[in-house]
Amino acid sequence: MEFGSAAFVLALIQIIWVNILLSGDNAVVIALAARSLPAHQQKKAIVIGSAAAIVMRIVLTLVAAQLLQLPWLKLIGSLLLLYIGVSLLLPEGEDEAGSSTKDGLMAAIRTILIADLVMSLDNVIAVAAAAMGNTVLLVLGLAISIPLVIFGSTLLLKVIERFPLIVWLGAALLGFIAGELFVNDPALHTEAIEASMGMTHHGAEIAAGIVGAVVVLIIGKIMIARKTTGDQAA
Repeated sequence: MEFGSAAFVLALIQIIWVNILLSGDNAVVIALAARSLPAHQQKKAIVIGSAAAIVMRIVLTLVAAQLLQLPWLKLIGSLLLLYIGVSLLLPEGEDEAGSSTKDGLMAAIRTILIADLVMSLDNVIAVAAAAMGNTVLLVLGLAISIPLVIFGSTLLLKVIERFPLIVWLGAALLGFIAGELFVNDPALHTEAIEASMGMTHHGAEIAAGIVGAVVVLIIGKIMIARKTTGDQAA
């Protein structure tokens, strides 16, 4: 496939489009992670986090087929997402001695990268298929997507500031994705369980997703209540 040919341009558009469609969840995480930062650092976290996540996604796409067959990978990823979902619900405490705004920025970027890595495990297969083995096409397509992801995350951050309830919806979304990842881990062999319960695999994904969302919301609510009680006692 020659650079600049009609086939190249068409494949490039496909990669950009697929990545945009699959980046909705990632934009939610980026916005949630950046919301607790000072205003002057929010943009920096979104830009650095988005760019680093895209670079990581390029590397992940190149080895996607092999990675997705590793047992326990999705299970571990689902637990990480549950943790991130709960942590994003917790209110930020007062700055402690020795802490700095730089620490908060790095923590936000780290959250973005971990969540993006976990949630991109399945998505990269679609991107890899669109790239058809052309590394230049893959890198160019994902790089062009960076400004679009940044724009979406920035817009969502503004909406979150206006409607805080979206934080809970975003955390529930992470829990839902965690549940889906959990039942898709090849090490679990869920086929027998699904058959005994008369469920399709898609039905099992939805059920596990709902459980994951509920778990995140309940644990988040309990931890917030404990923190509030502790602050009042202090």
